[in-house]
Amino acid sequence: LLKHTRQGCELIGRRAHVNGQDEINRLMIEKAREGKHVVRLKGGDPFLFGRGGEEAEALALADIPFEVVPGASAALAAPAYAGIPLTHRLLSSSVAIVTGHEADGKAESTVDWEQLSHAVDTLVVLMGVANLPSIVGRLLAAGTSASTPVALVHRGTLPQQTVLTSTLAEVVGQAQGIEPPAVLVVGEVAQPGRWKSWFEQKPLFGRRIVVAGEATRVDALGDLLCEEGAEVVALPVIETASNEDTVPLNRAIEALGGYDWLVFTSDKGVHFFWERLGTLGLDARQLGGVNVAAIGSATAGALAQEGISADLIPDRYCTEGLVEAFASLDLRGARMLLPRSDLANPLLPQRLVAMGAAVEEVVLYRTLPAQVAPDRQAEIAGVLRRGELDFVVFTSASSARRFAEIFPGLHETAIACLGPATAEAARHLGMSVQVVAEQHTTGGLVEAIVSHQGREA
Repeated sequence: LLKHTRQGCELIGRRAHVNGQDEINRLMIEKAREGKHVVRLKGGDPFLFGRGGEEAEALALADIPFEVVPGASAALAAPAYAGIPLTHRLLSSSVAIVTGHEADGKAESTVDWEQLSHAVDTLVVLMGVANLPSIVGRLLAAGTSASTPVALVHRGTLPQQTVLTSTLAEVVGQAQGIEPPAVLVVGEVAQPGRWKSWFEQKPLFGRRIVVAGEATRVDALGDLLCEEGAEVVALPVIETASNEDTVPLNRAIEALGGYDWLVFTSDKGVHFFWERLGTLGLDARQLGGVNVAAIGSATAGALAQEGISADLIPDRYCTEGLVEAFASLDLRGARMLLPRSDLANPLLPQRLVAMGAAVEEVVLYRTLPAQVAPDRQAEIAGVLRRGELDFVVFTSASSARRFAEIFPGLHETAIACLGPATAEAARHLGMSVQVVAEQHTTGGLVEAIVSHQGREA
């Protein structure tokens, strides 16, 4: 969510900037009275052991209008990701959710463990790891059977999730070394071996993958890998910016009607081209009568968003595939405009010229090195040296080259690449390329990684 905040948004971190709940309440009221929109962002549900009630009360007393967005509590989400139903028609008809860590300063616990041990079928304890021996002792003292099934879900819903199943009598000894966050489930629904964690069955569960590339591509690819269960480390190593010298592009756009083909080799190219059209006060009508080619489905999709249907899309979404598609046409004397990156593959214009076309290339945007914070560099260099990564994924040849500049000599990790040009660049850098997507799309790359992991398992 923080990635979607607007530029200039003030981020106030609880641990780094705020001392205590009273200070949080004061800051929310103060910022709201300054006329600012304030979001109090929490994990889980704000009204379930999230202090949301205290904060809402403070805002109401200060006459500050507010709204509450319900969240998914770990009390429900963690057991669900472990495959444990909190209710079941044959096993549990009631649930209680309690905290294992009450407010500091309380003279004694207000949780009636004796009543709870007999009142409900399933007991869910949040924030209870530190007090696990005490909680278990109170439940046993209240008469709960020592053989009652127990599950401890550590880091639930995350790629590092682990599930310990035990009994009330044995869980304290078996849980040694488990640190917060963890959710404790007590009751027959926690029977060992009865349920499977659907989350842990995902093909990339437990795999740690660095995705290196341009920010928007890194995020899109990372989301797909997360869907397959991977722990993704997003690493933007390059960025794009429109070419400051717009004279050649302006001239080409003004003369666009004289071209037979307009060829886009990336969705970024479409974005920057239409951005320039808008700056010049033009729109898609400027393309009237010009055939348009797109290197792949993502590029064609970007064109479709601008109201343009690509006239040519190759079967293989790469430079070689585009060359093959044009080879079936008579290009003798055809005028072709290629607006693209300053680092674009020279193969395409060379092959088109060899087919008899008159090709004009225009630098539409530039690919620049992105700055990676020193602490981020150190973190990733550490996991590379320790061999803790399963893959480094590159979305382009330039991202592979930039990665090698930042992490020289750290090339033992398996590499996955979006296409053959990227793979060639990675191999040239001495990297061990294990996966190259047959379908040169982000979805195709994820499928290739999943297939590779299936063969390795």
